[in-house]
Amino acid sequence: MENKKRDINTFIKECHRIAKDKGWWEEHRNDGELIALMHSELSEALEAMRNHKKKADIAEELADCCIRIFDYCGARKIDLEKTLVKKISYNKTRPYRHGKKF
Repeated sequence: MENKKRDINTFIKECHRIAKDKGWWEEHRNDGELIALMHSELSEALEAMRNHKKKADIAEELADCCIRIFDYCGARKIDLEKTLVKKISYNKTRPYRHGKKF
């Protein structure tokens, strides 16, 4: 992908296309496994923080998580961009910290 402004759906299409091209979708993939792989990237980001790694290292792990999420959304035909817009709009209406302690 060239370096230009893109929307979420463009990232979803590109990430899923690359994963398919690299053979990750030749067989059925279990949803639970795919969610666990997303989670593992967040765990790697946490480990990078704990080990006082550079922000760039942390950002790379977070990007890996986004790539896995985008690939999943592409495979499962999930309109993440539309849902993000809807969820952000809803969150604006919620009360301060909406009753959560942390």
